[in-house]
Amino acid sequence: MTHLKEGDKAPDFSAKDEQGNTVSLSDYKGKKLVVFFYPKASTPGCTAEACNLNENYDRFKSKGYEILGVSADSAKRQSNFKNKYGFQYPLLADEDKNVIEAFGVWGPKKFMGREYDGIHRTTFIIDENGIIEDVITKVKTKAHTSQILSE
Repeated sequence: MTHLKEGDKAPDFSAKDEQGNTVSLSDYKGKKLVVFFYPKASTPGCTAEACNLNENYDRFKSKGYEILGVSADSAKRQSNFKNKYGFQYPLLADEDKNVIEAFGVWGPKKFMGREYDGIHRTTFIIDENGIIEDVITKVKTKAHTSQILSE
């Protein structure tokens, strides 16, 4: 779905997180960043994915990674999601879809025979210089950490 691939420069972005703080790609300069896009806060698959990353947060930090979740949910919905599960990383409330469209993860989807536009669950691993190291399009929600930190 996304047009971005390994070796591409990650799109520069700025968006508000669940607390109303502006978060930009430049905030992560010199750090490795996992940006995971998910369809909707508090749904079963998105909860499994976000919790799996959160449970392994210390492992990510020890390897120099920051984590950032992104969906088109409102800041209030993102805040409720984060507080309910105690996520240790920010969630962007990209209601205008600027970040989602910059990364090319918005498009037609099918669910139970119905076609609609939505977010394609995709994760981007970005290096210290803002270059995409990996794009994961077949996300295993319950084992996403092992897809990112292959040891």
